[in-house]
Amino acid sequence: MSLEIPQRKPDKPPPEPPPPTRYWGLVWRQFKLRRLSVIGLWVIAFLASIAVLAPVLANGVPVYVKYQDKVYLPILNKLWPIKHLNLYPELHGVDFKEWKAKGAEFRYAPVPYSPDDYNLEEILEPPSRYHWLGTDQQGRDVLSRLIHGSRISLSVGLVAVGLYTLIGIFLGSIAGYFGGRWDMLISRLIEIMICFPTFFLILALVAVLGQDLFYIMLVIGLTGWTGIARLTRGEFLKLRNQDFVTACLSQGMPTRRILGRHLLPNAMAPVLVSASFGIASAILIESSLSFLGFGVRPPTPSWGELLSQAKSVIDVAWWLTTFPGLAIFLTITAFNLVGEGLRDAVDPKLKT
Repeated sequence: MSLEIPQRKPDKPPPEPPPPTRYWGLVWRQFKLRRLSVIGLWVIAFLASIAVLAPVLANGVPVYVKYQDKVYLPILNKLWPIKHLNLYPELHGVDFKEWKAKGAEFRYAPVPYSPDDYNLEEILEPPSRYHWLGTDQQGRDVLSRLIHGSRISLSVGLVAVGLYTLIGIFLGSIAGYFGGRWDMLISRLIEIMICFPTFFLILALVAVLGQDLFYIMLVIGLTGWTGIARLTRGEFLKLRNQDFVTACLSQGMPTRRILGRHLLPNAMAPVLVSASFGIASAILIESSLSFLGFGVRPPTPSWGELLSQAKSVIDVAWWLTTFPGLAIFLTITAFNLVGEGLRDAVDPKLKT
C-alpha cells in the first residue's frame, strides 16, 4: 500500500496594494466629512444653475409656440450666446396676443413675468399663487427680479475674485520664488495696496465715472489681491527649497515649468480657501453699494437694489425686504461654509 504525499498548493501572491490616493482626492474625502460644507456646496450649485437659466425660469416671453404647424422657441433669443444669432427673425415685433387669438399654442416659463414688466393694477401685492413672492411698487414680480438679480450678484463675486486671484498668484509666486529685490518690491506694493479701503474707493470712482457694474468688479479685482499674494508668497517660500525643486533645477528645467507645473499646484490649497471667502465678501460689497444707490443702474435687478427699493415701504410690504435679504444671507453663508470646509480639508493637522 503506497501513501500519497499531498502536494503543497502554491502560496497565493499577496494582493496588490491599492493605488495611492491623490492629494485632491484626500481633500475631497475630508471635505465630505463636513455636512454643512457639502450643503453649502449644493446651495452654490443651485444658485449658479438659477443664474444661468434665469431667462428660462422667469420671463414673459413664451418658451414654446406652435403656430400654423410651425414650432418656435422664442426663449432661445434670450439666452447668451444664442441671442446674438437671432434664430427667429420672423418673430421680431410679433404680438403674441394676436397669435393666441388665432389659435396658437403657448408654453410659458414657471414664472411667467419678465423682471421689468410693470403692472400698475397689482402694486404691492402680497405673495399669492399668481405672484409667489409678491410684487413691488411698480407691480413687478419680486420672484422674477430675484432670479435675474442672482446673475448680477454671482457674476460680481466670481469675476472680481477671479481677477484678483490671478493677480495675487502671479505677484505672490514671483516674490516667493525669486526673493531678493522682487520680494522686497512686491511686499512693499502689498503694504501700499492694503491701505486703500475698497468700499470707499468704489464710491469715489462711481462719483467720478458714473454707475457701472464693470467699475465695481474692476476695483474689487485690483484692490483685493493682497491676501492671495501673501498666501502664495508664503507657500512658494516654503516649497522652493524642497527636494523636488532641487531635482528640477539639476535637470535644467525652465523656470516657467517649475513654477507652473510643480510649485503652483502644491500652493493652490490655501488660495482656494481664501478665494471662497472672497466671493462672499464681493457679493456683500455689491449688495451694499446697490442698497446705497451706487451699484447697478435701475431697473437692472440685483439683490441690493431690491432692498434699496423697499426702504420706503418696509412697514407695509414685508416681503420686499425678507426675500432679497434671505437670498443674500443664504449665498454668503454657503460660500463661507464651503471656505471653512476647504480650510479644514487642506489642513494636515486635521486629517483623520
